[in-house]
Amino acid sequence: MSAHPHHAETAASAGSRRLAVVLGLVVVFLIVEVVGGLLTNSLALLADAGHMATDAAGLLLALLAIWIARRPATPDRSFGYYRVEIFAAVVNAVILFGVAAVILVEAISRFAAPPEVAGPPMLAIAAVGLVVNLVSLRLLHAGAQRSLNLRGAYLEVMGDLLGSVAVIVAAVVIIGTGWAPVDPIASVLVALLIVPRTWSLLREAIEVLLQATPRDVDLGEVRRHLLQAGGVADIHDLHAWTLTSGKRVVSAHVVIESGADPPAVLDELCGCLSDDFDFEHSTIQLESIDRQRLEQGGHP
Repeated sequence: MSAHPHHAETAASAGSRRLAVVLGLVVVFLIVEVVGGLLTNSLALLADAGHMATDAAGLLLALLAIWIARRPATPDRSFGYYRVEIFAAVVNAVILFGVAAVILVEAISRFAAPPEVAGPPMLAIAAVGLVVNLVSLRLLHAGAQRSLNLRGAYLEVMGDLLGSVAVIVAAVVIIGTGWAPVDPIASVLVALLIVPRTWSLLREAIEVLLQATPRDVDLGEVRRHLLQAGGVADIHDLHAWTLTSGKRVVSAHVVIESGADPPAVLDELCGCLSDDFDFEHSTIQLESIDRQRLEQGGHP
């Protein structure tokens, strides 16, 4: 049996400082946007502020998940707390769906009697929000490619960016034409833009929790590579799954030929899994073909 050692740092923890900076930016602008939404009577601004509030909660949750995931493994938690980051991604997705639903309900109620909205301050606040979101996206972009936890935070901010654009467009229309219904229309667009990416995040997180084979891993190809190793007669019980973002795990029972050198076979197999398929941790159980034949009632 062989197991590559775990690395202390996950894909998400590498971006934790940037995540903290983004959280600070979001909280500051959230306060500005709530005050601005109340003063201008803009549902689009308040809807975006509501989304910003969930962003702040989601970003804080992501940071807490990273902190918990750094705790060392124990006899009761032999793989440590890495999965906490995946649970955080699921919670973020559920929160985002909730925000979208609330925005849609409030927008529908405003279509019947759209209130008067102050366009110029609404435009100014949304423009500042756009800048804040662009900076935040830039900070989170690299980490979002490697971690579902950070991707959840990234999508939160992406939703805000789209919200800022929608609010800017609504403000320009209100200033130019005075047509108030554009405000709830913009909020509906914000809600609808949140849903597809959030569904994708939730689906990926659930796949990890269900220990599904990673999407970019072809187990048939892995099996073919392993069978090419010297001394390997057969492979069974081959499984691959994701522990957390950036940490892929594989296990297999490998039947070796008579006279094969177990340490040499093991080294070649682990090198193949690590170098060719980027598995973070591998567990290989070696079985002698002679013993397998005896168990099957044959002759060694």
